[in-house]
This record gives sequence, C-alpha cells and structure tokens, in this order.
Amino acid sequence: MLKVISHQVTDVETEALLVGLFEENKEDQPVYQTLNKSFNGQLDELVKQKDIDNTYGVVSKVHTLGQAKAKRIYFVGLGKKDELDVTRFRKAMGRAFKQINKDELTEVTVALKSLTEDLTYVETIGEAFVMSTYQLETYHTSRKNENHLTGLQVISDQNGVQESLEVGYALGQGVNTTRHLVNLPGNLLTATDLASYAENIAHKHGMDIEVLDKQQIEELGMGALLAVNQGSQEPPRFIVMKYQGKKEWNNPVALVGKGITFDTGGYSLKGKEGIVGMKMDMGGAASVLGAMDAIGQIKPEENVLCLVPSTDNMISGDAFKPDDVIVSLSGKTIEVRNTDAEGRLALADAVTYANQQGASKIIDVATLTGGVIVALGDEMTGAMTNNGEWFDQVYEASEQSGELIWELPYHDVFKNKVRNSHIADLNNSPGRKGHAVLAGTFIGEFVGDTPWVHLDIAGTAMTESEHDLGPKGPTGVMARTLAKTIMNHE
Repeated sequence: MLKVISHQVTDVETEALLVGLFEENKEDQPVYQTLNKSFNGQLDELVKQKDIDNTYGVVSKVHTLGQAKAKRIYFVGLGKKDELDVTRFRKAMGRAFKQINKDELTEVTVALKSLTEDLTYVETIGEAFVMSTYQLETYHTSRKNENHLTGLQVISDQNGVQESLEVGYALGQGVNTTRHLVNLPGNLLTATDLASYAENIAHKHGMDIEVLDKQQIEELGMGALLAVNQGSQEPPRFIVMKYQGKKEWNNPVALVGKGITFDTGGYSLKGKEGIVGMKMDMGGAASVLGAMDAIGQIKPEENVLCLVPSTDNMISGDAFKPDDVIVSLSGKTIEVRNTDAEGRLALADAVTYANQQGASKIIDVATLTGGVIVALGDEMTGAMTNNGEWFDQVYEASEQSGELIWELPYHDVFKNKVRNSHIADLNNSPGRKGHAVLAGTFIGEFVGDTPWVHLDIAGTAMTESEHDLGPKGPTGVMARTLAKTIMNHE
C-alpha cells in the first residue's frame, strides 16, 4: 500500500514514523525541531548521548510514550548533506526499512521533509521499500513469512510525490520479479516454465506475447539455439514479448536476455564446484522480464521488444560437441570449441532476430562469463558497445539506479580472434585470455550496425551476503537499469 497524506508530524497515528537526521545543525531541521518540542527537548539529550545517531546509515529507535501519536520514531542517520547522493540515500532508506521489518511492524510513515524534496530521491524511497524487505522463497517445511512491512505512508503536500513513489515501487517490483525467477531451481523452472511466467507478465500488463516452440524455432533456422538444446529432454522456447508505448509499432528497443535455465557446461563439463548455482544462468532473461514487469506498470512512451532464447544445456548422446559446426539464424557458420560457451550461441540467434524485427537499438544481458568476475569482481557489471551514444544512455540509467557498469574494449583485435576458424565463419571460444571480451565480441558479430550494448552480469547477478537493499542470493541486477533506459529514451 502506497499513500501520501497531509498531516502534522506529531498527529499521525502509525506504528512507526521514519525521520531523517543530518549531521548539520539540528536547528535547520524543522521536522526534528517539531518532534523535539513535543518531547520537551529530550531528543537533544538523546542525540547528545548517541541514543539517536545522525551518522550515515545508523538507524535509531525511540518509543514516544504518548509524546506523539506515532508509537515509535525511527531516526535514520543521513550524515553530511554534501556527501549524500541518490545511491547513498537509497541504501540508507533500505537499511531503515529492513530494521522496521525485522521489528515485525506492518506499516511505516515517512516524514518526507526530514529527508528530501527532490522527486528523484522520492522515487528511491519506493524502490528501497519494496526491495529491502523482499524475502526469497525457500522450500523449508517450517518456513515462516518474515516480510511484515507492507504499508507505506508519506507525509507531504508536494506535487508529484505519489507518482514518484509509484514509479520507484514499480522498479523495485521489477527487481523482485527478477530475484524470484533466478532463485527458482532448475527442476522447477524449465524453458516452458519460464515462457509461462513471461506470459503471465504480458497478460498482466496487456502486452503482446508469442512463445515459439521447437518446431517454430527449427522453421526459423535458429541453429545456434537448437544446438545448445540438443542434449536436453526439455524443449526450447523462444519468447517474444512486445510493449507498445507509441501509437505505431516501429523501431522498438530490443531487450535480449540469456535464458539458460541450467548449465552443466555440456561435454565441456563444469567441475563439481562450478556447476552448483547454475540455476542462475537464466539471470539475463530474468533481468529483461523484470524490466518488462516494471515497464508495464510505468508505461513509458516507447516501443520495447523483449526476446528470450531459453533452454538448458545438458549432456546426452544427442548433445552438441566440441568440433561441431552449426549454422546460426544469420546464416553464419560457427565452429564449436567449447560447449560451455553456450549462452553466446543462444544470444547470437536472438540478436539476429531482433535485427530482423527492425530493432532500432539492442541491449543484451547475460550471466555470460567467469572471466568478467575475474576482471571486475562481484559488484561491477561488464559492458561492451559498438555505439558510444547508446552506451552513454545505458550508463546514465545505471548511475541513476546505483548499478555499476564498466565498459570493456571492443576492437578489431578481438574480432579477428572470434573470426579465426579454419572450418567456419566464427569460433565460439578463442581461449581463456580476454574471455569476457571475446564472449561479448562474438555476440557483436550478429548485431550488424544496430546500436548495441552488451551487459555481462555473471558477477553481479548473485550476492553472498545480505545487504541494505535485499537478502543474500539473487540481486535482480539490471532490471532497473533496463527499465530506466527505456524511460529515459528519446
């Protein structure tokens, strides 16, 4: 529940009142002064004793004992005003909401004037509220629901606050959609299941969707996707979802997500440690579907084509092998040197399809390479592009979302390595050196002149510990960046 109300801060009946507190002079913080007056100046003493802490990110709780109609006041420290940016603000709000949720409260009322009057920051309140309190589904028989906080009220007379909150909430829900999908085990999320989930999103928002089955994929000639699927008992699916935000359907921006629902590595088999967690290899598909879920709620004036090539990558007598030569949808032939380099094969057919459908720009998202983790760690997404202006738009959206990306090189020296095959037009794995760059370069061979950005989220799709904006596990990374890119696009 999202609600904007017009009340005096001392007159709101609520389980929890959330107030921001900067390190600067408290006399310049009118919400604090109003509350301090109702407490007969006792808040000053609590601040002096550090029972209320204005240090950035510290959350302090005070029971009102009848001095205000709110039962409790939570103060979130915001530090120095000149050091606070939208990313730090989002995390501080997430930390506060997590604490209130842990205290098993069901509602919170935010005193907006104590925090910000910037609608961009207001949007992040909606994001933080829904993201930070999210609980991943598990399969424990004794599992308890720990997401208590469901109601958000904001005290404000400012225009645009409700709309900004709703946009932020939609973006946060898109992240949680992504998290939910990535968290599902491979036996509960096949390509068919993923397609059904996509259909649910499309129908919820009135989008067009077509799910191509194996026969249709064969008729199109998607030889690269079909090669990856050869070893599986589960049929592949190619998901085509359309959001039309303009009067006419033309020049859509294509969001393409890798949908490998489980990756054994095929005959280039992963080790016993590397194979665990490969249910998350459809993280790119989850990101674009999460973005579409957000877009469907926000309704930007843009056309979006969402494409997901989906299968698992298994081993059997029918599975594709190193040394095989396959023919992609584009007509280009590919020498398979590594069956564990399967995501780029599926994406090759998908970006080719995007071009055939008249995409004006393309973004592909994939848990593509271990190499990007070695290069950039687990908090920075690797990016590549053939168009600086398009990359700048995606980068700006990532900055707004607090999702870090770093541009990797895209040069002829890498293209030559991908084209170095004695038997086919391309090879899918030239070697370990520059692995992340070569994987992206391979996809680039199929985008032509269409402005394109590649995002490798292998390091950022999962986190090993709980954080200010969510639990341990799937992060939902890039769902907000993709949606913001569409929202900002002109």
